[in-house]
Amino acid sequence: MSSTSAAARVSEVRSLFEKYDVPIPRYTSYPTVPYWEGLSDSSLWLSHVDQSLASPEALWSMYVHVPFCETLCTFCGCNNVISKNHKLEHPYVDHLLQEWNMYLQKVPRLADRTLKHIHLGGGTPTFLSPQSLHRLFSGLFAKTNSNDPNEFEASIEVDPRRTNREHLQVLREFGFNRISMGVQDFEPEVQRLVNRLQPFEITAALTEESRKLGFESVNFDLIYGLAKQTPGSIRRTVEQTLQLRPDRIALYSFALVPWIKPAQRLFKDEDLPAGPGKRELYEIAREMFLAAGYVEVGMDHFALPQDTLARAMQEGTLHRNFMGYTNQRSDLLLALGISGISQTPWSFHQNEKLLPKYETALAEGRIPTHRGHVLTAEDQQRQRQILNLMTKLRAPLLDAQQAAQAADFLRPMIEDGLVEIAPSLRGSDEIRITPQGLPFLRNACAFFDERLKRQKPQLQIFSKSI
Repeated sequence: MSSTSAAARVSEVRSLFEKYDVPIPRYTSYPTVPYWEGLSDSSLWLSHVDQSLASPEALWSMYVHVPFCETLCTFCGCNNVISKNHKLEHPYVDHLLQEWNMYLQKVPRLADRTLKHIHLGGGTPTFLSPQSLHRLFSGLFAKTNSNDPNEFEASIEVDPRRTNREHLQVLREFGFNRISMGVQDFEPEVQRLVNRLQPFEITAALTEESRKLGFESVNFDLIYGLAKQTPGSIRRTVEQTLQLRPDRIALYSFALVPWIKPAQRLFKDEDLPAGPGKRELYEIAREMFLAAGYVEVGMDHFALPQDTLARAMQEGTLHRNFMGYTNQRSDLLLALGISGISQTPWSFHQNEKLLPKYETALAEGRIPTHRGHVLTAEDQQRQRQILNLMTKLRAPLLDAQQAAQAADFLRPMIEDGLVEIAPSLRGSDEIRITPQGLPFLRNACAFFDERLKRQKPQLQIFSKSI
């Protein structure tokens, strides 16, 4: 598809970007974290973990957070620890295993129920040496039941600059079959401004090596809206991405949150594309990926048709959680490591965000609880509706009263052709996102956000929607 068609698609809604580009939650959870309440210690959380595994058929997932990075990427909004001191990794692996063993002692069912998925994120998980990764996985998998290896997914986020063949070999030894590479952008000037110099050749070599070793899915993370990105530069980045043909592509919007991440103040405002200009970068990339045979998944992912994420989109089984879109849905998501966020059907739980506090809790024999939330009945209902809208682009309305409220709240979006309310196949009304409305999906989700409607924050805490 030509760049002209991408620009034309943007021009059709150019006036809408200023109208709808407002601070909105990303809705990787509901309620969103600023509105959490009702879970201040670990006892209720542990009872929910145990309850989620009550059925012998229960499935669960594990997330492991490795916070360390050798250098700071100035676009990053993740919870990380910047250090070149690799002596930090040895006690941290000890802490992760200690936390895991504590859970096993308090919730013995974890050893028996099927582990469906494990994901390592960061930070930079491959900050850990191959030897440390081997020790970590040996300890984690010693008392887990992954059952059918054909149904088990193990994935990891890696920095190609910090990952070698030995890392990959250890990962494959423990059944890892999906690898997600941080790329962000291939343009040298953009890389310089975000403090992440990563020549194309490094990413290409790691991609080739991963496929040789048998990784079933190689994924790239890209970001649009970075400093000095232009239509020409994003086109070159996509062209190089297509040369390597990753199985999945996450094309995330740069979230400008300098009140959370002060390093983002290193950018000059004039260096950052914004509004329609920022969205045009996405549209250029989108048209190129679709023309190359990728399937658009949700609002910021692309996958080859045979990839499990694309199949989940087509089959209506797509899921969304704190890690974004996934084809894996389970009864429990258990997170280990600092700031890790866990989820049961009734609650959320976040670990201590600061390493010293995390270490202190473990030294005292405590689950390292920082905060959490117990879902009300209303929370659970709104959570299901938001999840439907984010994954299926449609969400059923409860009754005529909610349909009337939706028509009133979403009236501007309906008039602008971004959303429609119409009968579903089951007869009741539902909200649908039109093709033109996809860039404004988060805005539509806000209708279901009762907590945001009741108590809008006094200060900006969310990134803008576009």
